[in-house]
Amino acid sequence: MGETLTVETPRSGVAVLQLNRPKRLNAINQVMVGELTGTLAALGADTSVRAVVVTGAGRGFCSGMDVRDFGPGLLEATAPAIDRLRFQETMASLPQAIRDLPQPVIAAVNGPCVGAGLALCLSADIRICSTAATFGNAAILLGLSGAEMGMSYLLPRIVGAGVAADWMLTGRTVSAEEADRRGLVSQLVEPDQLGDRALEIATQIAELTPLGVQLTKRAVQVNIDAAGLASALELENRNQVLSHATAEAEALRKKWSSATGAADS
Repeated sequence: MGETLTVETPRSGVAVLQLNRPKRLNAINQVMVGELTGTLAALGADTSVRAVVVTGAGRGFCSGMDVRDFGPGLLEATAPAIDRLRFQETMASLPQAIRDLPQPVIAAVNGPCVGAGLALCLSADIRICSTAATFGNAAILLGLSGAEMGMSYLLPRIVGAGVAADWMLTGRTVSAEEADRRGLVSQLVEPDQLGDRALEIATQIAELTPLGVQLTKRAVQVNIDAAGLASALELENRNQVLSHATAEAEALRKKWSSATGAADS
């Protein structure tokens, strides 16, 4: 339990990381940056955690960076460029840390998901949202570039270049329905069903073999940039050789064979 975050394990193998500044729609401040960095590192090192759900407290997922009350680390435009670059790199490290977790991450988007919050959402492996969710790039509305925190890389790969350009160049608010239609989220559910559905997905993943799950996650991430099918197959083939030799895989093959034989007889 931190000042800006909570972490719970409601089911075996599943950790729920909740951004917990509901009065500010879970906007990211300096304290949250530090707590997210430390918490994500701890979750990544915890082999008992097999799936992670990221969500927000109250009625929002994350409204972006808290420009009104970030803390003393927020720099003025007159600060040296090198210092402002380091600040931007620190912010960009947050979605990278989510993406780098060995465990699959499910973003359960319960409300406004804007700016830095959208970057966190995009870095998840699976995104589901409630009908109350909204999405927005927003930085461009503040006179900044809409390309930040990995969004110009991840968003076009999820929704396509044309749709990503629309959202990033206008900064407009995107409804849950449009996000679902464009493929940003894999499921759209009613608000009171979001938590249960996220836990259900996370539990399904947590019950699978960790090596098979983690190799699958990495293959999806790497092969989206593969030079071609041959390169993708090289990685997949090696992953299968690695996972095939595990005791867990052998036990599951025997179980499957026994069940198939009983059904055939």
